[in-house]
Amino acid sequence: MSTPRKVKVNNIDNSGFGPNSNVEGGRLTNKDGSTNLRKTGMPFWERISWFHTLLRMSRAKFWISILLFYTFTNLLFASIYYLIGVDQLMGIDGHDSEFHRFLDAFFFSSQTLTTVGYGHVAPHSIATSFVASTESFVGILAFAIVTGMLYGRFTRPRAYLIFSENALVAPYRGGRALMFRMATYKNNHLTDAEAMVTAAVHVKEKDRELTHFYSLKLEYTKVNSLALSWTVVHPLDENSPLAGYTKQDLLDSRVELIVAVKAFDDHFSNTVQQRTSYTINELVYGARFLPMFHRAEDGSHTVLELDKINAHEPAAVPEPELNLADLDALTNS
Repeated sequence: MSTPRKVKVNNIDNSGFGPNSNVEGGRLTNKDGSTNLRKTGMPFWERISWFHTLLRMSRAKFWISILLFYTFTNLLFASIYYLIGVDQLMGIDGHDSEFHRFLDAFFFSSQTLTTVGYGHVAPHSIATSFVASTESFVGILAFAIVTGMLYGRFTRPRAYLIFSENALVAPYRGGRALMFRMATYKNNHLTDAEAMVTAAVHVKEKDRELTHFYSLKLEYTKVNSLALSWTVVHPLDENSPLAGYTKQDLLDSRVELIVAVKAFDDHFSNTVQQRTSYTINELVYGARFLPMFHRAEDGSHTVLELDKINAHEPAAVPEPELNLADLDALTNS
């Protein structure tokens, strides 16, 4: 066995996270790229940006929120009309049951809120006219906001990247490498894609649990076009901060890979970015990815199978020639 040179890799302090492992709650970055963090010390309404919340929430939650707001607003104004007295609304039969009279008030509220105004029911007093005019004003403002949010969600630049569920420790040029892969899943085209990977390594120093952050050197940090899939590779060679880490060392250190990708979308004519992370529970040691694209049967185009983004098979990887303890001893000598 040849004698390796000393491994000296300085941890970085600009990761945005603190070095104290005792204050961490699970993973540092969630799979969707958001920070695993909750802020306290200020009132809830002061801590929440409703614009950002509505802009980033899923489509299902967004439409459910709009439906709940619409229903609650109509119930509120229908209750006001009912308390004033539905006899103050022309067109409602006073001989109907209370439930049907409330329904008539509810549907009148819906017509007023949306400014449809069929005319079957109309306000017949100063009080109901005042409430109806107030509701019309609320409806105009509310639908203007909803329309703006729909436009903002529709036009917001997004990378539309899908990542493999697992990161792998795979054989690589006679040694080992950490790797994961990504691809675009929409009909957008990304160019000048650039990836940055930071490793969060938990260590114990003088009876203290600390987190060290290392910027991982990649095989390719940038690709000109992200037309197919991109397998991001970090060689676990003598220049890696994870050199000498065995499978057990990776488990004990609770290594987390924090991934940031940015690229230029020629449809948006704007730079887009996306983040994700891989915890040790999502790391598969001794595997390699299977091909996810091939030539079509008629030879006219290339087929990219997005459902195979995480397809991998077991593969033997060589153990490091020098383990972590030996490397630490050599570095400190």
